[in-house]
Amino acid sequence: MSEASVPHLGSLPSRLTRLYGGLALYGLGIGLQVRSGLGNGPWDTFHQGLARHLGLSIGTMIIMVGALVMLLWIPMRQRPGLGTISNVIFVGLFADAALFVLPVPGHWALSWLYLALALVSIALATVLYIGAGMGPGPRDGLMTGLVRLGLSLRLGRFLIEVTVLAAGWLLGGTVGVGTLVFALAIGPLTQLFARRFPLT
Repeated sequence: MSEASVPHLGSLPSRLTRLYGGLALYGLGIGLQVRSGLGNGPWDTFHQGLARHLGLSIGTMIIMVGALVMLLWIPMRQRPGLGTISNVIFVGLFADAALFVLPVPGHWALSWLYLALALVSIALATVLYIGAGMGPGPRDGLMTGLVRLGLSLRLGRFLIEVTVLAAGWLLGGTVGVGTLVFALAIGPLTQLFARRFPLT
């Protein structure tokens, strides 16, 4: 591979700033969406359901599930990076911090504001985190691992997210209109931010 064909990801301090800034923003987005009470994304429905049954915080469940998902990488021969390990640890910590400081919305308008801010935060966080180029998150790696086993990207993601959403709902996680809005809006929003904050 020629030097000209290698993506320029920027200096190490810049990449670390994108990585940890993205993880902090992702945790904030999770906290905002959970606090909105309008419905969580698939994985956070699962995390919340587990948290309610085990008596642990949502952030703790994010960390524990992330670590367990990484064990599934072994037979798929996926390799973690610094970003992968950091994702496992810090997203949960930042989510718990956000849930600690965010007040419960007392009006429907504030709930919708929380949801809108959550979507923007998670979309921008995704672009920053991927742009750091330091390894996929554990859940993303699971999806790409399934692709390597022969599933299409769309089918792999669909199967994973439907499974965790159903499990989370059965465990008591919050599913609602916010879940649908998340599913419809997060892709286009992420694409929009990717144009403004190039990944390479």
